[in-house]
Amino acid sequence: MIKLGILGGGQLGRMLLQEAANYPVETWVMENDAECPAAHLCRHFVKGDIRDFDAVYAFGKQVDTLTIEIENVNIEALEKLEQEGTLIFPNTNALKIIKSKILQKEFYKQNEIPTAEFRIIQNRSELNRYQDFLPAVQKLSTGGYDGRGVVMLKRKEDLENGFDEPSILEKMITVQKEIALIVAISQQGEPAIFPPVEMVFDPVLNLLDYQLCPASLPENILWKAEAMALSVARNLKSPGLFAIELLVDSSGNVFVNETAPRVHNSGHHTIEAHYCSQFDMLLRIILDYPLGNTKAVLPSLMLNIVGENDENGDAVYEGLSQVLKIENAFVHLYGKKETRGGRKMGHVTVISIEKQDLLLQAKKIKTLLKVKGTQKV
Repeated sequence: MIKLGILGGGQLGRMLLQEAANYPVETWVMENDAECPAAHLCRHFVKGDIRDFDAVYAFGKQVDTLTIEIENVNIEALEKLEQEGTLIFPNTNALKIIKSKILQKEFYKQNEIPTAEFRIIQNRSELNRYQDFLPAVQKLSTGGYDGRGVVMLKRKEDLENGFDEPSILEKMITVQKEIALIVAISQQGEPAIFPPVEMVFDPVLNLLDYQLCPASLPENILWKAEAMALSVARNLKSPGLFAIELLVDSSGNVFVNETAPRVHNSGHHTIEAHYCSQFDMLLRIILDYPLGNTKAVLPSLMLNIVGENDENGDAVYEGLSQVLKIENAFVHLYGKKETRGGRKMGHVTVISIEKQDLLLQAKKIKTLLKVKGTQKV
């Protein structure tokens, strides 16, 4: 039986473990928090820092193959393990490129993949030289996620709010739609692509609010987006699962925004709405089984459930019983004990042949389901 190690124990690891129960695989998880969402679902849990060389190396020596659920891992340890024969999905070269937004943007440029015009910034002093480049978006090179590590700089007065760290400064695009596609690459280099989703972001929290699948796109833009997503995945030259976020502007131009080298928030709907989920697909790749069927069973909407603002403490789910009465809604709670404002606590997927029904049920769920804390902030 293959020993599969997962670096990171959040909700992505949890959902991967739920799918792994269907396969002949022995699961190992490493995370600093013994109460993390994935801790109680794996065969073996190791408490450790995924950013620490010694911890990652020691963990990796106990397993046959490794994957990640977050990019913030010690690459040097993974490189040593890879040299010694441990299979890593995706490989360390792909991880190095994607982990750094600077390297990621240079990768798009080198491979002639359309992306927003950008400048590389090392500190705030350099940032101040680019007043003529505004309006722009500054993104930290490493460490940013779920809306963190990103700041909008529309006028020169905003520059004082910029980061004083290595980052990229992207020319702001007039976005008509934000979409995402998940691409699977087998160990033999065979690709499979999931239908695109249309993402709607919370303007305050700057994280995904809900998404619709399939995205409503003209055929020429769909083909362009699929070709670009496949180009990203193929040029990374690694088996694995890649979530590619793209921007469509008002003129119909498509730009790659970011890539994630793992299962992703934009693919959660695939658990119920597709023949093969993103989690099942990643396991098929790791275990060298045939790639699954990416087609949708029905159109879907996936809604993130986040902690209410000004709420903190042990999580209390108000309205859960009412939501569970909705016949075409599927609730996933991530097992996080504590909530805080804007923290992802779960998601709900709704499936229906009618788009209006999807939107109606999503609105109803947002009204009903609230994550409160036992203490006020």
